[in-house]
Amino acid sequence: MLSRPKPGESEADLLHFQNQFLAARASPAVKIVKKADKRKGEEGSADAESPLLRDSKDVVMLDDFPDILPALTPAPPKKSKIKSACVHFEDEDPEERLDSHDQHITAVFSKIIERDTSAVAVTMPVPTGDPFPRTFHRSEIKSEVKVGSGRKSIFAQKMAARRAAEKAAAAPSAAECVQIRSAAPNALDPEGSAGEAPLSGTTDDKAGDFLTSQRPCLITGEGLGSQKSEQEAQAIHKENLEKLQSMSEEEILQEQERLLAQLDSSLVAFLKSRRGGNEGQKKELKMEQNRPEEFVESLPVVQHSVGSSLSMEESDLEESVRKEENMKVEITDDDLPVKPKKEWIHMDNVEFEKLEWMKDLPSPRQKKTKKGMEARFSLKGELIPADADLPTHLGLHHHGEEAERAGYSLQELFHLSRSQVIQQRTLALQVLGRIVQKARAGEFASSLKGSILRLLLDAGFLFLLRFSLDDAVDNVMAASVGALRALLVSQDDEKYLDWTFSWYQGMAAFPFVPTNEEEEEEEEEELNGTEKSQDKKLKDENKPDPDVARYDVVKGLLKTRIQHRLRYILEVVRPVPTVVLDILHILTHIARHSSEACSQLLDCPRLIETIVREFLPTQWDPQVAEPGCLLTSLHGVACAPAMKFIRVLASGGRNATARLLNKFEMKSRLSRFIAEDPMDLLLPREEAIRLSTEAFRLWAVAAGYGQACDLYRDLYPVLVRILQSLPELLSTRCGKSPLIELSVQRATAVVTLLIHVTQTAGYTAELQAKLSSSEDSEKIPPSPVTWNQVSGLQPFLETSLKKFLQEISQTETWETLQPLTTTYVIYLGAYYSACSQQPSVNPVDCLEELERLTSEVLQPLLSQPAIHSMWDLLRPCSALCNPLSCSPAPESVSSIASLSCTGGKPPLSLIGSKSPFPFLTALLFLINSITHIHKGLTSKYSSVLGFRGLKDYLHQSWQTRPPSVTPSSAWILRHEYHLQYFVLALARRMAGTCPDYAQHASLHHCVAMALLSRLLPGSEHLAYEVLLDLAFNPAFLPEGKAGGPEAADFSDILHLGTSGKLAQPGSAAGFFSKATRGALLRESYQNLPFIRSCYLSHFVHLQTTLMRSQASYQGRNYLIQSMLLPEVKGPILPSDWPFFPLISLYNKVTNAETRGAVLNSLPLDLVNTVTWNLQWVLLLETWRAKTLQSIPTAAKLARLMCVFLTGGDLFLEAPIHRYTAALLSLYCQPKALDSLNLDAPLPGLASFHDLYISLLEQFEGVSFGDPLFGVFVLLPLQKCFSVHLRLSVFGEHTSILRALGVPLQQFPVPLERYTSPPEDNLNLLRLYFRTLVTGALRHTWCPVLYVVAVAHVNSFIFSQDSTTQEIDAARKSMLRKTWLLVDETLKKHLLYYRLLNAESPLGFDLYEQLPPMRLKYLQMVTQKENKENAPALDS
Repeated sequence: MLSRPKPGESEADLLHFQNQFLAARASPAVKIVKKADKRKGEEGSADAESPLLRDSKDVVMLDDFPDILPALTPAPPKKSKIKSACVHFEDEDPEERLDSHDQHITAVFSKIIERDTSAVAVTMPVPTGDPFPRTFHRSEIKSEVKVGSGRKSIFAQKMAARRAAEKAAAAPSAAECVQIRSAAPNALDPEGSAGEAPLSGTTDDKAGDFLTSQRPCLITGEGLGSQKSEQEAQAIHKENLEKLQSMSEEEILQEQERLLAQLDSSLVAFLKSRRGGNEGQKKELKMEQNRPEEFVESLPVVQHSVGSSLSMEESDLEESVRKEENMKVEITDDDLPVKPKKEWIHMDNVEFEKLEWMKDLPSPRQKKTKKGMEARFSLKGELIPADADLPTHLGLHHHGEEAERAGYSLQELFHLSRSQVIQQRTLALQVLGRIVQKARAGEFASSLKGSILRLLLDAGFLFLLRFSLDDAVDNVMAASVGALRALLVSQDDEKYLDWTFSWYQGMAAFPFVPTNEEEEEEEEEELNGTEKSQDKKLKDENKPDPDVARYDVVKGLLKTRIQHRLRYILEVVRPVPTVVLDILHILTHIARHSSEACSQLLDCPRLIETIVREFLPTQWDPQVAEPGCLLTSLHGVACAPAMKFIRVLASGGRNATARLLNKFEMKSRLSRFIAEDPMDLLLPREEAIRLSTEAFRLWAVAAGYGQACDLYRDLYPVLVRILQSLPELLSTRCGKSPLIELSVQRATAVVTLLIHVTQTAGYTAELQAKLSSSEDSEKIPPSPVTWNQVSGLQPFLETSLKKFLQEISQTETWETLQPLTTTYVIYLGAYYSACSQQPSVNPVDCLEELERLTSEVLQPLLSQPAIHSMWDLLRPCSALCNPLSCSPAPESVSSIASLSCTGGKPPLSLIGSKSPFPFLTALLFLINSITHIHKGLTSKYSSVLGFRGLKDYLHQSWQTRPPSVTPSSAWILRHEYHLQYFVLALARRMAGTCPDYAQHASLHHCVAMALLSRLLPGSEHLAYEVLLDLAFNPAFLPEGKAGGPEAADFSDILHLGTSGKLAQPGSAAGFFSKATRGALLRESYQNLPFIRSCYLSHFVHLQTTLMRSQASYQGRNYLIQSMLLPEVKGPILPSDWPFFPLISLYNKVTNAETRGAVLNSLPLDLVNTVTWNLQWVLLLETWRAKTLQSIPTAAKLARLMCVFLTGGDLFLEAPIHRYTAALLSLYCQPKALDSLNLDAPLPGLASFHDLYISLLEQFEGVSFGDPLFGVFVLLPLQKCFSVHLRLSVFGEHTSILRALGVPLQQFPVPLERYTSPPEDNLNLLRLYFRTLVTGALRHTWCPVLYVVAVAHVNSFIFSQDSTTQEIDAARKSMLRKTWLLVDETLKKHLLYYRLLNAESPLGFDLYEQLPPMRLKYLQMVTQKENKENAPALDS
């Protein structure tokens, strides 16, 4: 076996090894196998071994050369796609074609052609005395040739110098050039003006002429590929010159115009730029002036008249480009701040274009264009005007594009944020954060087009911040935290949420979930709420992070596990206080998102432990409280934002609160920060008050669930001491100082805590009784606080309230103390509501206390002028009356929920400083609590409903369309609806006790009906109470007793006298008598109790949410699960809720039929349900028509159609038929018909066309020719609606024409709405004519559509308007066919139709004789046909 070569062996050893291997004739270790080409198939592989040349050609074979050319690249040969498409000529020699495609290497060698050297001069070497050839030195090259830009080898430089010398020898001398230049202009253009046009600059700078140039300016001949390319180009140039010299100036201009007309403008501009480039290149070749060849090369070229004419014919675009180019001034030494010197290295040839960046920037100028200019921002995030001229030392010019403009664009800041330089990344993120903060404040709304926030989020700004948050550099991390806080958190939103925390039901808030999410619709509508939420959660988990963040930023951030990163920053990085506060604000905003977000924050390992341990410690360094102390770290120091975060987290649910109190030891923290007075806390004064306030709010939230009430007994002395100190706030009348406002907020938090503790203690006895009873109901442990332990605080609060109410006339003092006074009033209302239910309290004593409170406090209060002015302020401060006050902010984006409070709310708004809503709502709550307990005191408060300001507000609010439901409007409207509900609740009690209340009944009923369709999720209890006691209360419908039915009959009689068109359609059953509308109204009024029970039973699907809402409004804290209200996607009840039983029944029947069940008849209770539904709608349409104005007339008709689509013979029931006909007569009045629009999309209806098709099919099956059903079928066929509805009847459902026998006298719609304007759809006209001719449409079967079809066909056949050839032929053909009709009656109707006439039995009048014009036209058309058919008849 041969050994392998070893290191150190020479080539001789390798040759020796080779000889041994060949002598042994051993088989090689590697065998080369040539595989077949897969693209050539099996044939290619079979012929691979055969020789390529099998023909009889004389071929020279070379032994040492391969048969195939070596491949230049390792890539396999490609198969030509156009080989089969090659063009071959008949006279082409196949052998020559084969030779041209011969790829053998011998063919290549045979084509080698040697260069002809016969004309090349042979030079002998120059003899020198040196023993060796003289060497080159690079310094000698400069003297020989000046090369342009770019590095060249020494050989290339030498060759360039040789070529320059050869060109110089062939070029004419300088004297000859000068002679040509001086003679040519005189010869061609004696005047010297038309022959040449000066370019930019003076004529002295650029002498010469195009006709005298010795070299072409555009053509170089490089593309010819031969050695004589330059000579060919020169010959072409000379030929062109001779041609131009032989032409006159007029001929040159004509030829120029022809060329300009043929050539593209962009090509002309390109050619001119080539000329300019060539001249520039010639200028760069700066030869020595003493050499004639260099002088020739440096000659400037001036354009001839052709060039000047081209410049004059330029388009506007070319002119603008030329102006921009002319503005670019060439750089000289004077423009540079540092003058280059030749002694500097590599500065012997100064390239000024590369030094352009050193010159001063031009002054910025604003381009007057239709397109907007790119926005640029300063380092403070401020928008810089386009024409602002700022100095460069500000650092705002470090960008390439638009270098003269100061500031940085968003794109440049994005690019800078991913820089490798830490300072650049930090600066970019800081600037972006400031831009976002100013954008959210609305500072750019009037200056920029579009939304900056939306643009940033679409560009990936959120994930840029998320990536930067993971940066290891502290500064970058801090900048990203600041920018994220600017994006998510609004300090004004948090301020107003804290402001409304102590309002009535202010602790509950809507989650910060975006309302208009771009999500898919739920496919399974039958899923319950739990299944839907689980399905939605699974979908979000499967979606990518950007898709989730596109419709919900907080949910997208949680999907990136941002809470873990923030925990790491707080626990490990331990940043500066500013970053810590920003993180706490971000976490607070995330906690406001939803209960799921709170759960994720609670489940994050060590997050809550870190916050409680580091920022809510029980002891810390006392130096923090020293004035002027600068905190370098917030770790180990208690801070209010941390306590607020825990409080918001507790609002997410009672389970979260229990975990915080027990697992994370928040009970001990509450005791620590509540027991000690803020003055004694080792913190700055304001921070100490804030921390104490947040501690009381957290305790109030826990007490709202019935938790942490055991602390009440421990801290009872502290609470008494605080309550005793509250009147001292009156003595410090310092105006609106921040310290006083913080103290008032702390006091309101204390009273809010007492409200929830009192409510919790109010149900202790009830829970204790249930616990001791033997019932099987759920055993809920009672609260450790009893009623006796809380009742002793009421005197303190009532005394303080009396003192505070004395300051109501002092404006400034009242604005400061109003929040505290409001909570006092709410406390008294909650206290007496719970007191009346206590078995240990004497009811008589309770009633006497209420009488004393009424006479001593409330009645004097209601008589004060300040209260009168408060009622007058309701309308200016209302969000319903002023929808713009709660509109979304200009920079609000759908994926980030915001309350749009940035910049603050005006004083005259619902949550403004002068708003009367919080105090008046609390006052009405107290009055309702008193009147609910003591019915005899109701008349004492009758003056409340008589305030002029309140009546004006109610009248305006129910008629105004409410704002769209958004996060910015929902939380404000919820508080306004509370006030309206308490006004209605008081009105309900007044209606039964005060005889003169009837004057307000109609107004309050309208308000109640509007409120029902506006109440938001979480207020189901209020909606239930309004339905139960107000909406169907006969006392709120005084028309039923005050002659309302008689007035309706009288109105119908008057209407009948004017139009005579109010007759109701009859019934197919025909066994019951018709009733007047007054009788129907009287019967409906008597059935109001049954109607109420019907509607209440149909809202049973809201039972679960109703129980939750009742627990909140009734103070059953042990049943409250969360302080977060349900998500807001719209009101609780739809706007068309009066039709809800009918819609529900239709859906039930439709679903049953979908599953295969057949319902031929309906039970009696369902018949009653439909009847009661129609009765209620009739009452509203007659006496409360404005409350249904928000429902389109088309939607009302679509809902009524459900009567015919539900069950087989439901519409034949006598009461249903009567009430449906009565409603139809209302919807067929002129005003209603004018507002009817079936082409617009209808709420709750996917397609009216599909509904109408279902109606036609139902009519075909079960109508029995009922006239009322027929009217509903005929209504959508009016001319103003879609032609597809009429095509459906006359094309696909012609069988209904036999049963559609609505008499003309019973049809409530004027026929003019069907016949005017004339029909222009040719297909429909042909269907009209066909149904008439074939007898499918007859006057005895369907008189209404018979009149309509006759009118349209008559108008069409006698129309002589100019139109298309097809329509003209169709109407003439139809006229001929009409003339040839056998049915004389139909023929007479079609030809002699004149006008509609409702009094005529036919429904229209006929001509006795055709008018002359029509007769002449008829004769012309029919005689023309006879003439055309005459030869055919003769033959």
